Amino acid sequence: MKRHSLLFLAALLAVCSFSTLAAEERPNFIIFLTDDMGWGDLGCYGHPVMQTPNLDQFAKEGVRFTQAYSACGVCSPSRASILTGRTPYRNGVWRWIPGGHQTHLRESEITLPELLKPLGYETIHTGKWHLNGHFNSPEQPQPNDHGFDWWFATQNNAAPSHKNPINFVRNGEKVGKLEGFSAPLVVEEAIHWLNEERDSEKPFFMSVWTHEPHLPIESDPKFMELYSELEDPDHRQHHGNITQIDYAFGKLMEALDEKGLRENTFIIFTSDNGPEGRSDKGGRTRGSTGGLRGRKRDSHEGGIRVPTIVRWPGKVEPGTVSDIPVIGSDIFSTVLDLVDVPLPDDRTIDGVSLVPALAGEELERPVPLFWRTHIAPDASHAAMRIDEWKIVVNKDLTKFQLYQIEDDWKEENDLAEANPEKLAEMKAKFLEVWKDVEEEGPSDWWKSEPKRNTRKKSSGKLSAGTDKSGDWDVVKGGAVEKSEFGYVLDAGSSEAVALKKLDTPIQESGTFTLRYRTKDETAKTKNACFCFGSSTENDALFKAGTMIGMDQHGIFEGGWGNVGSGSGKRAKFDHAATFEATITIDLEHGKAILVIGDTKVEHKLPDTLESVTHVGIYAKATESEFTMPELRQP
Repeated sequence: MKRHSLLFLAALLAVCSFSTLAAEERPNFIIFLTDDMGWGDLGCYGHPVMQTPNLDQFAKEGVRFTQAYSACGVCSPSRASILTGRTPYRNGVWRWIPGGHQTHLRESEITLPELLKPLGYETIHTGKWHLNGHFNSPEQPQPNDHGFDWWFATQNNAAPSHKNPINFVRNGEKVGKLEGFSAPLVVEEAIHWLNEERDSEKPFFMSVWTHEPHLPIESDPKFMELYSELEDPDHRQHHGNITQIDYAFGKLMEALDEKGLRENTFIIFTSDNGPEGRSDKGGRTRGSTGGLRGRKRDSHEGGIRVPTIVRWPGKVEPGTVSDIPVIGSDIFSTVLDLVDVPLPDDRTIDGVSLVPALAGEELERPVPLFWRTHIAPDASHAAMRIDEWKIVVNKDLTKFQLYQIEDDWKEENDLAEANPEKLAEMKAKFLEVWKDVEEEGPSDWWKSEPKRNTRKKSSGKLSAGTDKSGDWDVVKGGAVEKSEFGYVLDAGSSEAVALKKLDTPIQESGTFTLRYRTKDETAKTKNACFCFGSSTENDALFKAGTMIGMDQHGIFEGGWGNVGSGSGKRAKFDHAATFEATITIDLEHGKAILVIGDTKVEHKLPDTLESVTHVGIYAKATESEFTMPELRQP
């Protein structure tokens, strides 16, 4: 605790000694946070299909906010803001954190559990953590270093999926394989702690952070059965995943009732950001924004507006619906307000107490609602809201959109040209807030981050191809057929890919092996590559292999025009040789590694690549032969 302001801690100890709240009167707190749940994903928020009876009932027992926001359009930053009350770039968790990354929630930050423990609170975190790159390691602070007495967590996503995860750690000890599905397992740990581990004479602070519905989605068949009328099994997987969360939430509420804890427990349910993917496209990311513009990562409403419900029996009017704008960083100030602990006075706290809003009163904000997401689309990289006005800002902070968000909640009418005075006012305030945030946060962390090449050349969409083998899920730009070697991919005069969809998307790392060779030794163009990505579009796929005619092994992103901007090494080899390649996709550390004989090539992967759903083979203006890529078992 020596890292914190001595003056503030002295004041805190005084409050703890003379607080007007006796221990038995202090409320318990539960923060239930989902991962990638959209604003429109619950029945009580208007979804016509999703079945969420427990959360719908919970909304009837408390207040449902219709203009609630996460503090960022991606996960790690919004989580850090909940625990610190500070906007992400200010508290240092400015980006989602790959495994091994330097970014982490610093010990110099003051967290809610740290402030509650001197008042006699017991604390627990169960579920996804994602606030450090070196998880369960002395290199960076762990949940216990931030005030949690008991923790049961993963660094990022449940692996290999929500089903039977193998990567949980309990209080520093690896748990091993668990039987069941993530959200119910996370809640079971919370219930076990309530029943067996905590001191029932003390109040508690609990954070329950599910992995669902983030990829890799895997749902209990009993929840998928509720959506049997949906033809697409991936669609059933997503909707079942939401119901899986609802089921787990309901089990926790039942446990509270059984322990007689309902009346004195303040519970807030929310999400870390908007939904991943596209609800009208394939795959298991079918979350709903409820009609809002943009999705996860975006600073438009669909990326940051989230479902948020608060219940506190006897203090919050049941069945209330509030349109008062609130944000995840407000949770910090709210909890401290309810236990009469002053806000830290040695740093900026961006959030404010929600207590007035729970009674239907407007909130006064010294710092406006503010967002900046490091991997947001360039045109909507940052945003700020004051009252009904919202400004959306590009990555270079040079172009500004203006919306009257109360009336134009879909952000369809940019009023920047029609309201130059308001635009100038909002622009000046935005730049003032950002300057203050940048000066207070560890700016060297994001300023030293390697810049990725954004000048990627587009090859355009490839036309539908032909699969004469029947073994590939997607073929574009050419034709693939079986051969004695394995498969021949004929790209004609263009580019061609043949892709297989993975049964379980890669979220952390995976290693593939394959062999390949040119079919026509006399051809001028000779190349063959393994390819992978989260999309089946050529421009979004990564290629790792051999540019045979160029005497080079390498990795590049997108179409053939980007070979020169990729990572490559010259090598001496016979152009007619058969090459054996090993490709490791390491999303935890943001890189891909290609090994062919004695040659090793590493290539930085972009922050936006959070999962790999398809792998396959690629050729350009040539015929190449391949074996089927094989995933090496860990």
